[in-house]
Parts: sequence; C-alpha cells; structure tokens
Amino acid sequence: MGADLISKNDGPDCEDSMDQEELKKQKERWSQTTLKAFVSKTPERQTKFLTASSEAVEPLYTPLDAGSDEYCLSQGFPGQYPFTRGIYPNMYRGRLWTMRQYAGFGTAQQSNERYKYLLANGQTGLSVAFDLPTQIGYDSSQSLAEGEVGKVGVAIDSLFDMEILFGGIPLDQVSTSMTINAPAGVLLAMYLAVALKQGVPCTELRGTIQNDILKEYVARGTYIFPPKPSMRLIVDTLAFCTREMPKWNPISISGYHIREAGSTAVQEVAFTLADGIAYCQAAQKAGMEIDAFAPQLSFFFSAHNDLLEEVAKFRAARRLWARIMKEKFQAKDPRSMMLRFHTQTAGSTLTAQQADNNIVRVAIQALAAVLGGTQSLHTNSRDEALALPAEKSVQIALRTQQLIAHESGVTNTCDPLAGSYYIETMTDRIEQEAQAYLDRIEDMGGMVEAIEAGFVQKEIQGSAYRYQKSIEDSSLVIVGVNKFQVKEEPPRDLLKVDPALRQIQIDKIRQIKATRDNAGVGAALDRLEQTAKGVENIMPSLVDAVKEYATLGEICDVLRRVFGEYRQQVIF
Repeated sequence: MGADLISKNDGPDCEDSMDQEELKKQKERWSQTTLKAFVSKTPERQTKFLTASSEAVEPLYTPLDAGSDEYCLSQGFPGQYPFTRGIYPNMYRGRLWTMRQYAGFGTAQQSNERYKYLLANGQTGLSVAFDLPTQIGYDSSQSLAEGEVGKVGVAIDSLFDMEILFGGIPLDQVSTSMTINAPAGVLLAMYLAVALKQGVPCTELRGTIQNDILKEYVARGTYIFPPKPSMRLIVDTLAFCTREMPKWNPISISGYHIREAGSTAVQEVAFTLADGIAYCQAAQKAGMEIDAFAPQLSFFFSAHNDLLEEVAKFRAARRLWARIMKEKFQAKDPRSMMLRFHTQTAGSTLTAQQADNNIVRVAIQALAAVLGGTQSLHTNSRDEALALPAEKSVQIALRTQQLIAHESGVTNTCDPLAGSYYIETMTDRIEQEAQAYLDRIEDMGGMVEAIEAGFVQKEIQGSAYRYQKSIEDSSLVIVGVNKFQVKEEPPRDLLKVDPALRQIQIDKIRQIKATRDNAGVGAALDRLEQTAKGVENIMPSLVDAVKEYATLGEICDVLRRVFGEYRQQVIF
C-alpha cells in the first residue's frame, strides 16, 4: 500500500512496433476492403453497436485508438500512481476481495441468524441492510413506520437491537459495512457501544458506514436534514474516526445508487467523484489535513451488464481520483490517492421474468468487478426482483463469488485485460468525459450547488429515460422481458416478513423505556441538543446517548428540532 509514486516521466519506455502513419493507412485499407466485403455478405446483428451507456462501439481498436504514445505513462504499475492497474502491487495474488453479502430483514435476531449462516458458508465480511424507518431516523413505534418495519432491512430501534444483531459475532474478527446515511453517526455509535461491551477497543474495529448524503438528494431519497447540517455530521464522523477508529472507513462515497437511478457509466464516475471532492473540501474547511483523513475514504460502485465497459469504468475512476487527489488537493501520501471501492451487482438489471437468468447476469457483473480490481463485492440473489432473497438464493450468490475467486483463473495476475485496445480506449474515454462533467460542476460552484440547481438530477433523469425507451422499443434486448419470453407459473416460496413484526419491535421499545435510566436518557439528549446547536464534534454526544439506550427516533427527533428537515425539490 505504501508504494512510491512515479511521475509521468518515470514510467517504462513504450516502443511502437509499427509506424503510426503506416498503421493508419493499413487500418483504413482493412476497413474499406476486408471488413466492408465481409459485412456485405454477412450483415451484422444490428444497425448500431452500443454499450449499456449508449456509447458507440467500433469494430476494431488499435494503438491509434488507445493513444499508445501515452499508454505506459497513464497505466503505470499496480500499486503505483496513478493506480490504473490496481491499488496493490500484486492485487488478488496477495489477498482476495472481501466477500460481503448485503443482508438484513425482520428482527435483529432473524438477521443475526442470517449473518451466522453466511459466515459459516465462507462470507468474509458483514454488510447490514437496515429497514426504511431506521434509514430515515424513526422508531418502529412511530406512525410513519407503519407498513415498513423490517421490510427492506433489519429494524434497529436502540442499542438493545444492535446487541442482538451482533450477538455471538466477535467484532474484532470481522469487518462490517452498514448501509446507512442520514443517521449514520447514530448507528456507528451503537456499533461502537456493542464493541466496547464485547471488550473490543475502537482502534481495532474494521468496516464502513455509507454516510454519503449528497447522493441521497439526487438518487436514493433517505435523507433527513438539509445539506448544510448533513455535511457537518459527515465531517464530524470523519474527524472522529480519524482520531479514534483508524481502521474504520467513515464514508463510502456511493455511485451505486446513482447508477441504479439510471445514470450512464460516465455519470456514475463523475457524480461520485464530485461528491468525494465536496466531502474533501468540507473536511479541509473544518481544518482537517487531506492526508489525515483521505486514506480512510472508500467508494461504492455498481457492476452493470456491459462487462468490458464496467472494467474500463473502474480503471478510469481509479486513475481520475488519483490525479484529483494529487493535483487538486496536493495529497502527498500514496494511500490518499488510492480509490478503494466496494462493488454490488446491479439490482436494477434483475428481472422478475425467468428469475434464474439473474444468476447468469450476476456472474457477468461480478466478473466485471473482479477484472476491474474491486476490494469487496456483494452479489445479488436470483429472486431479489420478487422479494427479499431466500437462504438458498443467497448461497448461490455467494458461491458465484467463490467460483470466480477459485476456479476462473482471473485472480492469478493483476489487471488481466490491460493492453486491450478496446479496454484502454474506453478507459481513456470514460476518464475524459467524467472530467468534463467535473469541470462543469466546478464552474457551477461545486456539487452542492449543482444538486440545488437540479443539474445532476436532470442528467440522471435523461439517461434513465433513454435507457427505458431503448428497452420498450426493443433496441436493447433484455432476455425474458422483451425477447425470448416464456409462460411461467407464479413464483413460490418467496421470503415474506411477518406483519406482526412491528408489534414485536414496539413491545421491545416499551420494555427498554420502562427499564432504562430515563433521567440519564433525558440528560444525554439535552447534551446532544446543545452540542448540535454548537460547533463541537457531535459523535461523543451520540455515543453517550445510545449508551443510555435512547432510541434512534428520540435521537433523530432532537436533531430534527435543531437542524430542520429537508424537503425535496421537484425537478422536471
């Protein structure tokens, strides 16, 4: 990880085996004779060949397309700036990616049993899905939670639930990712409190909170507070983790949800890195040094269906972030320039029709993530377009990763697709087009201003519309949906969450409130309110409140009173 940086002039020499002008002539001759004659007799399958992001794909790529005079310099070596070929010198030869299946449903006890099942089947890291009330800071007992408790993730109302969720799981031996944003600091405080009860010091905890609020305003919607106080909460968690939890990633800057909302690959890279720039600037404005916190930043991307475009996307994002950190932020530590990322296969590509086809889709997408150099990976289950995944489906999804890791051979060398004219051309194109977006956003004043102006939302909406239209007019084939359909029986044996679950959670909340030190809770919430009104780091007050068994809703209601609530703008 601490590999020395290399400058543009320190790379290996690149000697072309053919004169560039001669190669240009020969390619044109081939195009007008050999290719044209063949196509006239054997027409191509379609009139246009496009990537999933609607970018034209040429029939042949040569060093003329890849810019061979810059090829070696832009590539570098694995573990060295600009990290195009990977952030570690030997990549998966040294260590496989973390196999981190995203899971959580129903009660904390039910999710705990699922985590233990996954760990027993070879999962190497936990990934917690929270239900919608938890994500937007409401207790299960609050009226707005009705109908949603435990549906899309586990219900966490207090430290008591968190203790059950991780019961029997030694937190010094696993890394844990938590997909939580607006109340991320509260859930981190609960996790820390559980660890301390286990006797695990916070310095030994490994994992990630998502904690990326900007993408919530444009792509996902689980926000609570307006942008300014939300950014304050993020900076406070960055500062706290930098000081107290050096092995923890206090933010996962997430392109996944941007892609799920309908963006192209280029937009996914550009808007994700623009969010990253905004967080770095906010931390610097608060007095933090870039090399103090940047090594703990992490990213989260989607793996979509177009395998080769996705590989190029990951490589381009890695190179572009390295240059941003070095040139824009003047980072000195090589670790600050490393784009470390988690990948999830694309939920938006899963189909309810012929659900078994999703096994193949997920395998292709997972392979793209591995070929692109991901650090951790979640593979979706075959039945997720229909319901929460069944246990058998989860096992198949995990086995997909294990097959790629141990049977495919792609982990034996670094960046195995490097040097492909197509891959290198797409890597350059995605980087250049993403940089153009970043320049435009900077001209607007930054990502917060671009979001407030509706620019990012409009760009994503336009791409989503074009993608959906291509499915509806069948110019993009989705197997089983607009082509190769079959008659199917209604799905059976789907996992369903018992609607009685909400009452179980309400009873637990009542029990907690009846047995806790309510005077201590009141004092802790008062301290939290005063801290929120001031400028001190809010994390210690959150830790104190959860230790007193203040509920998530009680804590977030205090913050709502101080910060207010965000109301979404309608963008057309």
